[in-house]
Amino acid sequence: MSSKRELNTFPINPSILLKLDSVGFTTVEDFITIKPSELSAEANITPQEALDVLKTLFEDVNAAVRKQVTPVAKSALDLLKEEQELGSIVTFCESLDDMLGGGVPLRKITEFCGTPGIGKTQLCLQLAVDVHIPACVGGMDGEVVYIDTEGSFIVERMVDIATATVEHCHQINMDEDGDNSGLTYFTVDKILAGTHYFRCQDHIELIATVHMLSKFLTQHSKVKLVIVDSIACPFRQDFTDMSLRTRLLSTLAQSFIKIASQFNIAVVLTNQMTTKIAPGLGNSHLIPALGESWGHASTIRIILFWEHNQRQALLYKSPNKQEVVASFQVTLGGVRDVKRSSSSATTSSNCDAASSNASDKRLLANISSEVADPPNKKQKKL
Repeated sequence: MSSKRELNTFPINPSILLKLDSVGFTTVEDFITIKPSELSAEANITPQEALDVLKTLFEDVNAAVRKQVTPVAKSALDLLKEEQELGSIVTFCESLDDMLGGGVPLRKITEFCGTPGIGKTQLCLQLAVDVHIPACVGGMDGEVVYIDTEGSFIVERMVDIATATVEHCHQINMDEDGDNSGLTYFTVDKILAGTHYFRCQDHIELIATVHMLSKFLTQHSKVKLVIVDSIACPFRQDFTDMSLRTRLLSTLAQSFIKIASQFNIAVVLTNQMTTKIAPGLGNSHLIPALGESWGHASTIRIILFWEHNQRQALLYKSPNKQEVVASFQVTLGGVRDVKRSSSSATTSSNCDAASSNASDKRLLANISSEVADPPNKKQKKL
């Protein structure tokens, strides 16, 4: 029996089949290494029902199909070398890159949280362009999968950012050796052609898209970045079953972790903010949406907010960096550092900032952190 055989071809109770399908189980391959207890928890079925499903699927499957993964030990030195060799995707903002230790890292999930208009989509577009930068100027020479759940992807805006990035890279390469032959094929059209765009209207389409990513990434080996803008939108519109929402989000988180490590790619998610009222006190503050359980999904979490009419980024969660705040601005050419000497550094969004400052100050006040200096490691030549 093929491991690609679809689940609906087996004699499984339709109600159980629907629950399995809703959390992304569609073929035999999805069950190869799962345990009955894990299947019961993920699909919200009883342990006996989970056991019956596995018996139905694998009663005549030989060991070659249902393989058991043998743990392979690695030394800490090997892990360190792997991390150093993977590299990061630069943001074109030195303060952000320093805060992250060189840029958005591969094999990890990075989540940008913030109120509308703070620059989440602009960061996504900048990263989607930057992942294409050729290796000869310190880039990844990769491609990107862009999953849009809000309809905020504007291709004309991506063209603006891509044009500025291409010109910048050509100028850097010319300054170094006067030969641009290595960047001959680094054009705006190449960037757009290497951006694989998916529009998801609801959580069902999002789950289906993420479920097929493994196959897509196998066929497109140059992809080094997967972006979901935003993860919150499909789960905040007309979603009343919070228990089901938690299970679906948990399944998505596991899928992102799997593809990030299996394909050595970076996963970037954006998240919205919601208001939390302190019990018994009545005061409120902004926190990332989707609840506390979802907060464990990302490896790195960055809170974006306004302060003094300037965009700020707080490194709120990181496995190896201290909490720190970095400033950035959004220009016609994309995300850039704030030029303190220029009076025009904050003119692009003063109106939005005025309406957002009050809530974002409450957010910053409720995130207690000991702000450290940025790492000494500097951004690449880019």
